[in-house]
Amino acid sequence: MPTDMCVSIMTEFEKEVESRIAANPGDEALCASAEAFMRTSIAAMYSYNYGWLGRPVIQYPQDMMAMQEIIWEVKPDLIIETGIAHGGSLVFSASMLALLDVCDAETGVGTGRPRRKVLGVDIDIRAHNRAAIEAHPLSSRIQMIQGSSIDPAIVAEVRKIATGYDTVLVCLDSNHTHDHVLAELEAYAPLTTRGSYCVVFDTVVEDIPADLIVDRPWGPGNNPKTAVWEYLKSHTEFEIDKRIDHKLLISVAPDGYLKRVR
Repeated sequence: MPTDMCVSIMTEFEKEVESRIAANPGDEALCASAEAFMRTSIAAMYSYNYGWLGRPVIQYPQDMMAMQEIIWEVKPDLIIETGIAHGGSLVFSASMLALLDVCDAETGVGTGRPRRKVLGVDIDIRAHNRAAIEAHPLSSRIQMIQGSSIDPAIVAEVRKIATGYDTVLVCLDSNHTHDHVLAELEAYAPLTTRGSYCVVFDTVVEDIPADLIVDRPWGPGNNPKTAVWEYLKSHTEFEIDKRIDHKLLISVAPDGYLKRVR
């Protein structure tokens, strides 16, 4: 098939995709089904059933697909993540960065740039999780820092590391209280480079019944989404990428995909 014909077919396909995504918010039955699934699946601890390259990832597959698309589009040199747990998200990010480096090597792009890596911060990196992450084949792309993500000393360390990279993507997924997430946004969102994203997970807490949140200090009115709304009041350099919300429908991060536009 001629190249120009392939381009034409893909252009038409992309138009169809955009049309479907734009129509999703107006599809009441689809949105109601997605909302019902989110409520029942959260109660069933659905997100705990998945892993990435051998490590539990504790995310919805839809959000991981969105992250894959973002990483491929942005091509970050450094991904900063708060919250490590079992390390699946770190391994996921490391695998995507490894693929980007392979692609660059094939095309000759990025010669002389620092090797891409993911930096994880957690207040408590449990010994068995650290050991498993450090034993993983992708461990050379992963750096971990133990300590509170909002401790000024930890923030300073992360900022120092980030200065060596041109394109930075940030993911916030640790303590989900309003005050903690707002402090994380103030600390790490500015490291996000223009055109990249600061992704705030578990904003869905605002949208689900309080009785689904057991033994946690966060809940409706006190969660990552309320922190995002507060942060955006004074930070117009970020915008919520509603297209991602409209595409996914099933997501733990509605209003949490923040794109730096200026």
